[in-house]
Amino acid sequence: MSDLSSIARPYAQAVFELAKETGRFEDWSNQLEMLSEIAEHPDFNSLVSDPRITREQVLSVVLEITGKHLDEQAQNFIKILSHYRRLSALPLIARQFESLRAEDEGVIEAELEAAYELDSEQLAQLIEALQQRMGRKVRLTSKINKDLIGGVVVRAGDWVIDGSIRARLDKLASSLGV
Repeated sequence: MSDLSSIARPYAQAVFELAKETGRFEDWSNQLEMLSEIAEHPDFNSLVSDPRITREQVLSVVLEITGKHLDEQAQNFIKILSHYRRLSALPLIARQFESLRAEDEGVIEAELEAAYELDSEQLAQLIEALQQRMGRKVRLTSKINKDLIGGVVVRAGDWVIDGSIRARLDKLASSLGV
């Protein structure tokens, strides 16, 4: 199968245009997030790849799981994806949609990895510093990574700041030839 990213791109673009036209970014974000979670479930992949299960049966399962949480446009979108056997691209469609939305809203997505949880004041200071540095609003998600030992790693687009103790130790080891 072709690269899923290039398969997802036109679908994400179409949904983005529809959301922009109707002013329903938040609705589409929520629906795509839910569909993405379903598509990332291990059992879903088995279901989609089982040759004994028809596209209609897979679609029926998705619509049953989502219940009334999908509006008519989202249901039609899922029907199209199912018809063309593109349901496995849902997680990428959701991510690409969010990237398009963030760009349109002048927001940059940043990811913070920290060795421990930062308090709200530390997060606010970090967000403010990133916004000043990047000249855009920053939407920050964070996760804990104990392997960093201490410090943080921030990723925003192609930009990476690695202020972790792990990186400093690796750099020291490298300079010592270890």
